[in-house]
Amino acid sequence: MSCRTPFQNEFPLDEEGRCALCRLGLRGFDSAYCFGAYEGALRDAIHLFKYGKVRTLAGPLGDLLAAAIPRDQRFDAIAPVPLHWRRKWQRGFNQAELLARSLARRSGIPMLRALRRVHSTATQAGLSNTRRRSNVAKAFHVRKNMALAGKRILLIDDVMTTGSTAAACAVALKRAGAVKVSLLTVARVDRRMDVWRMRAANAEAGR
Repeated sequence: MSCRTPFQNEFPLDEEGRCALCRLGLRGFDSAYCFGAYEGALRDAIHLFKYGKVRTLAGPLGDLLAAAIPRDQRFDAIAPVPLHWRRKWQRGFNQAELLARSLARRSGIPMLRALRRVHSTATQAGLSNTRRRSNVAKAFHVRKNMALAGKRILLIDDVMTTGSTAAACAVALKRAGAVKVSLLTVARVDRRMDVWRMRAANAEAGR
């Protein structure tokens, strides 16, 4: 099992390349894939899609998801990370669902609205990893009459930050019988960039 989190060095990893959260089984999902880093033009495109409400970007971003699907893996269904109904009403759409539908059309893998968000949680931005996991714990349930036993699920979201939301979704899916849950996002936050920026700022200030 590998979340593929980028680290400054190999110190946090065991001999199998697993981080502490993976070793402890706190990730929930079995593997994580993305198209690119949450930086530059990719970040701008996701912001236009998600906050600028440019829904037509679901197509191009769905193409990026399709390009990032691991070719050696097989999946029985695609499931988007759900929004709470209140957040979806405010935004007008669930960006993960639009991406999942786009990917389903391109890949031929059926999309299931398997999950629902039963609790409206505080925004994850600015929370520590531990607080993020606690914030979304038990926030997701599998919808009634979903036949997930033995299925391999590809969970879809726009951005992965710490993976806490995806982990909570994966736990719910596995409790409903899914045998494998993999996460696929358009982009992933590389927290090493914050460290590098801080070091650069400190170096500049020390001149």
